[in-house]
Amino acid sequence: MDNKQNTYADIIKTHAKRLGFLSCGISKAEFLEAEAPRLEKWLRDGMHGKMAYMENHFDKRLDPSLLVLGAKSVVSLLFNYYPEEEQRKDSFKISKYAYGEDYHYVVKDKLKELMHCIQEEIGEVGGRVFVDSAPVLDKAWAAKSGLGWIGKHSNLLSKKTGSFFFVAELIIDLELTYDHPVTDHCGSCTACIDACPTQAIIKPYVVDGSKCISYATIELKDSIPSDFSGQMDDWMFGCDVCQDVCPWNRFSKAHNEPRFKPKPQLLQNDRAAWKELTEEVFGEIFKKSAVKRTKFSGLQRNIAFLSSQQSQQ
Repeated sequence: MDNKQNTYADIIKTHAKRLGFLSCGISKAEFLEAEAPRLEKWLRDGMHGKMAYMENHFDKRLDPSLLVLGAKSVVSLLFNYYPEEEQRKDSFKISKYAYGEDYHYVVKDKLKELMHCIQEEIGEVGGRVFVDSAPVLDKAWAAKSGLGWIGKHSNLLSKKTGSFFFVAELIIDLELTYDHPVTDHCGSCTACIDACPTQAIIKPYVVDGSKCISYATIELKDSIPSDFSGQMDDWMFGCDVCQDVCPWNRFSKAHNEPRFKPKPQLLQNDRAAWKELTEEVFGEIFKKSAVKRTKFSGLQRNIAFLSSQQSQQ
């Protein structure tokens, strides 16, 4: 039986590599016991801000068998999004993950293809694909599968590739050979904590989501609180500061996914051009983009907030 489990795991990893995933790790689908108290405390302390959806499906976040009947394995995958070119320096900034087409579509297409390959080569395997679209603790599963460790900024970190990647998974009803977690390699480094513009990393490994620039510019639907005044560091959608300063990201290499290529205007626009953004141009630059999540009105709100900060300086 072990040989079969080994063979199946190898088949999955070979196809994952062929489809362009950075790496693939497998863990046993079981209750995430260590995560339960951490998640409970984080929610109890209100660090999810107004992201009420984080309070839903508490049990499903911790138990994969509630998402897939008869779940035996969680196949975790990383997909690179580190861009070749970046925005100009005198621009309002957008998080690198949102430069091209929305990752939900791009990565999900590849996951579906991987699932199809598994069913073709191995037989009847039941399961579901997940890309940040269901109550799944992606980073916890990836760490359990040996793809990296959770850094002090609460992102998954890999010695080989840093942290500029999407985390996705298949939860399937097939028993496989399982991988083991790796050790933490943050050491005494506090670069991410020191650099966070809003001090959202309140202590190593704990991020107060309600203080994060990504939360303020994407998740928050109300006005941006005055607490963020002068601390936004020109970010109009998301924030990469804690990843940009991380020493492990010196190993990041540019992706080769055509669908992640940004529209030229995204790279060329300076602050003045973003201030003049119309709904029509928004639609052109961000067609099928993750930036659509904040809508034109949300991006306008963010730009107006940044502009008001500049005028006060």
